[in-house]
Amino acid sequence: MDFKSASAPPEEWGEEKIPLVHNPLPPPYQETPHQGPPPQEQAFGYPAQYAGAGYNQQPAFMNQQHPAQPAVVTVQPTVYLAQAPLENPVRDYMGYSIFTMLCCCLPLGIAALIYSINARDANFRGDRVNAERNSRTAAILNRMAAGIGLLFITWTIVRFFFVFH
Repeated sequence: MDFKSASAPPEEWGEEKIPLVHNPLPPPYQETPHQGPPPQEQAFGYPAQYAGAGYNQQPAFMNQQHPAQPAVVTVQPTVYLAQAPLENPVRDYMGYSIFTMLCCCLPLGIAALIYSINARDANFRGDRVNAERNSRTAAILNRMAAGIGLLFITWTIVRFFFVFH
């Protein structure tokens, strides 16, 4: 094999690697051979389908030439129907409930926290009646828990001084 002749450009190519012979563009559609099994060899014992005119060809609407128009996509806006939250929301005492649960009286603090969460949810739903009721209950439970906690701490300090002094 002669490497010199292999590296030289073919005779029909010019120096700029442009073909000297003008080849027309291929047609817009060329039929490709059928990729699947032949129509008579259908799977699972079903009879062969009729492959008459138009078999393995593009549908007619794909052959139509359309003028260059931009694609138009129509999108429907998403609409959420929800009741607006209250303009002046009811106080939910969430921080007070967490404090009384951790520092004062655990059982009453847990109950107050549950009512505080319910009051906050009612505020977001816009249900003022339930928000006020749950807020009032949470406030009462928080005050009771804080009172019990203060009494317990006072009793512990007094007992400590009388026992050890």
